Amino acid sequence: MTTEPMKDAAEQAAVDNEQSPLAAELEAVQAELAQLREDTLRDRADLENQRKRLERERDTARKFANERLLAELLPVIDSLEAGLAAAGEDAVALRQGIELTLKQLLKVTADNGLVEVNPAGQPFNPDHHQAMSTVDSAEHPPGHVVQVYQKGWLLNERLLRPALVVVSNHD
Repeated sequence: MTTEPMKDAAEQAAVDNEQSPLAAELEAVQAELAQLREDTLRDRADLENQRKRLERERDTARKFANERLLAELLPVIDSLEAGLAAAGEDAVALRQGIELTLKQLLKVTADNGLVEVNPAGQPFNPDHHQAMSTVDSAEHPPGHVVQVYQKGWLLNERLLRPALVVVSNHD
């Protein structure tokens, strides 16, 4: 009988020895899994933080995209206000001041890519003009712009607003 408990203890020790490497391997795999979960959570948090940062940067860029243009328009506003303050009774001086201010404004817009489309006398271009009506005209060849109701504008070669025009009839 004394040999049986020893035999059971020896068998138990053998089983424990066999399970010990398995238990150690299981612990290692569980530790690696926990580390991978932690890394995944950290990566997700990093991605979310980056997404939020990019969104904030995009919103800021959109919010201040016109900052340079508007800063360049401030002197135009100043000129208009000064002209109105000094208008008095001299209509010629007021007109000259308004013309100078308009030139200043057109320079700022041109420097920012805005180009006027004033097609009077030119062939009708459906890409840049919108025909409001047609008329018979002995002075203009058929299909040419006779009158401009409203100028058009291009922004960096892209149509911002078509010119509203009257076109001479085709023969």
